[in-house]
Amino acid sequence: MVLKIFFPSCCSSAESGLLVGRWIPEQNSAVILAVIHFPFIPGQVKQYLSEMQHATQVKLSVLGSWSNSPQAKEENLERFLGDLGAIFSQDPWIQLSREKNCKFWSCLATRSQSSGDKEDEIVLIYYDQRKVMLSQLHSLREPLPSSDQNGVETSRLAAVFDTVTKSKLLFMKDRYDDGPIKLTHWQSDGVEASIIVELMKQASVPLCMLITFLLSLISGACQSRVLTFWPLSFIWSKLSTCEQLGHRLQHLRVISSKKKAPDQTQVMKKANIFLSILVDVALGILLMSWLYQKNRIGSLANALVPMADHVAQQLQNLLQWLMGAPAGLKMNRALDQVLGRFFLYHIHLWTSYIHLMSPFIEMILWYVGLSACLGLTVALAILSDIIALLTFHIYCFYVYGARLYCLKIYGLSSLWRLFRGKKWNVLRQRVDSCSYDLDQLFIGTLLFTILLFLLPTTALYYLVFTLLRLLVVIVQGFIRLSVDLINSLPFYSALLRLCRSYRLAAGVKFRVLEQEAGKPLRLLMQINPLTYGRVVQTYRLPTYSCYPKDSWASLCKKLFVGELIYPWKHKREKQD
Repeated sequence: MVLKIFFPSCCSSAESGLLVGRWIPEQNSAVILAVIHFPFIPGQVKQYLSEMQHATQVKLSVLGSWSNSPQAKEENLERFLGDLGAIFSQDPWIQLSREKNCKFWSCLATRSQSSGDKEDEIVLIYYDQRKVMLSQLHSLREPLPSSDQNGVETSRLAAVFDTVTKSKLLFMKDRYDDGPIKLTHWQSDGVEASIIVELMKQASVPLCMLITFLLSLISGACQSRVLTFWPLSFIWSKLSTCEQLGHRLQHLRVISSKKKAPDQTQVMKKANIFLSILVDVALGILLMSWLYQKNRIGSLANALVPMADHVAQQLQNLLQWLMGAPAGLKMNRALDQVLGRFFLYHIHLWTSYIHLMSPFIEMILWYVGLSACLGLTVALAILSDIIALLTFHIYCFYVYGARLYCLKIYGLSSLWRLFRGKKWNVLRQRVDSCSYDLDQLFIGTLLFTILLFLLPTTALYYLVFTLLRLLVVIVQGFIRLSVDLINSLPFYSALLRLCRSYRLAAGVKFRVLEQEAGKPLRLLMQINPLTYGRVVQTYRLPTYSCYPKDSWASLCKKLFVGELIYPWKHKREKQD
């Protein structure tokens, strides 16, 4: 039988004493956590381990003895180390001995009940106790799509990681503490701490209280009855800026919460949110500083009105082309002239509105630029809303064309069912047979002919304005993807993977050290970090989505029948 001993490399130079750790009988493994130095009183050692076991919920015990002195082979010391196995009643009792100026150790496992003449084959595995305690094994949360043996090995490895991680309280006792028990572990020379981190912890308490107070005021203002009336509530739900501000307010509530994170995943989530907000605000301040240099706001305001006039002129030329014979197509002249003049009048209203607002555009952009201090995502959301307002006439054209086209499509489909002697049953939501008289068939034929000959003119206008609308949606989609990228990227996890890759462990690898005949096999356990793609996939922050997510087939179907694709939500089904 193979006996695996996980030994911390920080204890290699420890003085002689007792090996403290956890025995895992399912794996026939011993995880060494610390070394208790001579001299000691066995009763005090048992009491101390009992207290640690109750506090850490880890079954700690004395696993054996450790000898690290030139006199390790003396007869009196060997007799004393052998007697300790009877006092602490550990089976098997492990005896590790390191001779001076020798790389190879002597290992002996003594069992009270011998399982035969064959002795245990001992494998000594060195591990970095600090890295294992601070790391988080991620392969446990998502089982690998491989054989069952890999899952068993992962669970065995998890037991080792959990033992070291849960024994954090044991490592808080260093050699400078007064007491009868002296330990050697990775923090025995002093508890690892940072003055900057401690100062930030102390300063975060009043800062969180201030943020919580401000958030309560903002939430109370947002939930006031004035903002819940229909026009304002409808407008707030359609603006990307309001959605982004609400998303960031939710993030601030998470990081300023007084509740302690229950596990390491929630701690990482809070850290990712905090760093995401910092990066967002830093990029926004850089953008704001760039905008207010060299009067770029004024240059942008001066170029905005000519740009709007150019777009309006291009739309007028497009409508004039549609009102003639576009691409040599024969259109219905009466309907063509009505639709063309109708849309030309809308363009005239839009250009008049732009020129009316032109004196105030620079002032509006100046105040909008200040919003970049709230973050680059807020500035991009405002840019998306500005594009939506500047292209509102294109959206109106698209809605008018889509409604006319949809009306004719559904009218033609209904009249086509009339010719086949069928009708749509609204109550049963199906097509049923129906008998029509001669007058109904005559009127249906007349209406079908009219709609069929008017369809090409309407379809052409619908096609042109749908393409224009899709162009605007694509631009806004790229802005939205940029906002989602900043909102969802786990900056803290990526920085942790770059600087301290052992904190995000995907597994371990074992390297064989020098080996000598008659000595136990020595392995060095090293942590395999997560890949950057896996880090982003695991710790990616959730984002809001104000757009309906349709498949390509559903989107093409909606475009064909003339249904609106954006920004309207999906209709909810009525419930009894």
